[in-house]
Amino acid sequence: MKLNLKQWIQVAISLIVAVWIFWFLYKDISLDSLLNSVSEASFLLIGISILVTILGFWLRAWRWVLLIDAEGKNKTPTSRAFWALMVGYLTNMLVPRAGELARCGVLVKTEGAQMGKLFGTVILERTVDLLFLVLTIFLAFVIERNIFIHLFSELVSVETLGDKITKNLPLLIGGLLVLAIFFYFAFLKYRESNIFKKLRHFARDLVKGIISIRQVRNQSGFWGSSLAIWVIYYITLVLVAWAIPSTANLSLSSLLMVMVMGSIGMVAPVQGGIGTFHALVAFILIAYGLSEEEGKIFAVIVHSSQVVTIVVLGLVSLGIFFKITSNKEPKSS
Repeated sequence: MKLNLKQWIQVAISLIVAVWIFWFLYKDISLDSLLNSVSEASFLLIGISILVTILGFWLRAWRWVLLIDAEGKNKTPTSRAFWALMVGYLTNMLVPRAGELARCGVLVKTEGAQMGKLFGTVILERTVDLLFLVLTIFLAFVIERNIFIHLFSELVSVETLGDKITKNLPLLIGGLLVLAIFFYFAFLKYRESNIFKKLRHFARDLVKGIISIRQVRNQSGFWGSSLAIWVIYYITLVLVAWAIPSTANLSLSSLLMVMVMGSIGMVAPVQGGIGTFHALVAFILIAYGLSEEEGKIFAVIVHSSQVVTIVVLGLVSLGIFFKITSNKEPKSS
């Protein structure tokens, strides 16, 4: 995927922001403290957590295949979807949000699939993941209601937020109307152009990908794997928490809150959630009684184990992709 100058500037800015947040968080943490915590950790449990993470990646690839092959015309190997997925994750470590296009591009090259349809399935995947994130936040709110309300009241003033929305509502509605009118007249003027024709074809394939959930033959497999992916995220975090003495005694419900905060941190448009993940995880752990240093060290250990896994698998997957395309064998597994 080629980037223009503007996109490279955006990538550079997001990387600078991520590095700055990370530096600001860890400038007072000594390397000796981090190394001591790592030496005290159980590498067996961390190793098991990495294996569980890989299982989660494979399950995500299998779920993606259910969407891709919903119409029953082709049979996409799960291994190909897995390599594409890991290339996408690796790309996200460099260019935020570009991994979704990258993994679709890999399957276009190796399986001859339609880009629009693939991207539609990715959007659907992300929508389902967002649904489960909301459900997880709701579950955490039910279980850890007191601390949830306490933290929310510290971060956001409900009264002030309501006043701002009410005050700017007319401006927001007016802006949306202006945009709607602009796009309407632009469509009328350029609807017969080649660009709009290509966009219509892409949009048609995109819609096909999104509605493919209704055509998935294995509905129980799709929704069961979607749930299992989030359970695996949770198990991974629990295993790392058990591996580190300072977090080994945290309750399962508090670790659910840690997962919620970490998931929100990963949504931020920075490379691999660097900085934002660490800040939110450390923040919630401090609320549960850990010291600032302990919270930050836990965040860097759990995040680093994930990053190393993604980089290794991503590079291996990239090598396999180049081998497949160089041999020009788009349909063999």
